[in-house]
Amino acid sequence: MHPPYSSSTRDAIANAKRIVVKVGSSSLTGPDGRTDPAKIDEIAEALEKRMVRDSDLILVSSGAVASGMGPLGLSTRPTDLATKQAAAAVGQVRLAQEWSRSFARFGRTTAQVLLTSADAGDRPRARNAQRTIDRLRQLHAIPIVNENDTVATSEMRFGDNDRLAALVSHLAFCDALVLLSDVDGLYDRNPSEPGAQFVPEVWSGKDLKGVIAGDGGKLGTGGMASKVTAARLASRGGVPVLLTSTQNIDAALDKADVGTAFAPKEDRLSAWQFWVLHAADASGVLRIDAGAVTAVTENRRSLLPVGITSIDGEFTSGDIVDIVGPNGVVVGRGEVAYDSDELAGIIGRTTAELPDGLQKPVIHADYLSGYATRA
Repeated sequence: MHPPYSSSTRDAIANAKRIVVKVGSSSLTGPDGRTDPAKIDEIAEALEKRMVRDSDLILVSSGAVASGMGPLGLSTRPTDLATKQAAAAVGQVRLAQEWSRSFARFGRTTAQVLLTSADAGDRPRARNAQRTIDRLRQLHAIPIVNENDTVATSEMRFGDNDRLAALVSHLAFCDALVLLSDVDGLYDRNPSEPGAQFVPEVWSGKDLKGVIAGDGGKLGTGGMASKVTAARLASRGGVPVLLTSTQNIDAALDKADVGTAFAPKEDRLSAWQFWVLHAADASGVLRIDAGAVTAVTENRRSLLPVGITSIDGEFTSGDIVDIVGPNGVVVGRGEVAYDSDELAGIIGRTTAELPDGLQKPVIHADYLSGYATRA
């Protein structure tokens, strides 16, 4: 048992008015893969305690596939897409029913919000989901978000619901994210190994050097590695994150003095910037020289044709494209102002060399987001 921890990050989480809580499959189901009503009731009770403190709450709940395994007679998590989706179709209904039943004890109404990575990657659909979640909160309903496993392709994935929770925390303008699993926080290696050291605070990527995180268990898909990635995704965008076990949910939602806290970047990304960097589908690639890398990442300048060495893919004006430096590393993303065919004829040329009508940035600084400054 670790002693209570304190930090400015934990204070921010404890006082957050709008919060996302993500619960993993292993926290909701028994060893046989069936949804455990008692576990759901315990979690709902803890969430209710937080909500009566005048906090708005969005719940990201895993467990659809796991909840469908028992009724379908599956003893292990399916690996093929069709069986995963069949289990999700059965389990999603049961999971929604259980959450609705449990929150009804407090007079709460729940709403199911199912998303795919395609929803997040398309700006109009992402904004529509954002508006729907916001309206549900205004109507005092609890949005319960999950990936739409039944219809999603590409192995159904955002990657996992940890990443989904990080994306929702930004798209819904939340003040904090709490990631709950079956581990009490981050260790520098598997906590069952001798000498494993607990990591209470992560202020920057430097605090993660030497940390070895594992994969998911038999009922889940998001192991510690995915949780750390999601926590860094949210915190680099400006949202404080607490990573701990479901067993610690009361303390996590009270004073946030347990688990591992990830400090947020002070300059929070706008919802658009976060969407561009971490959710949008890129339609092409712009390869740029070293001087242009400095201009767009350090000096926050617009990307001009003269700094582009080559382009890949077919895209139209208004599409999102990746920006790649001379070493092959993606340094940012942005909304391109040219069609690919048009841009191909002017790369490497100075503004003075361009004809009237084409003397404009390829990506204006206002529509460009860089990875380099989000360490």
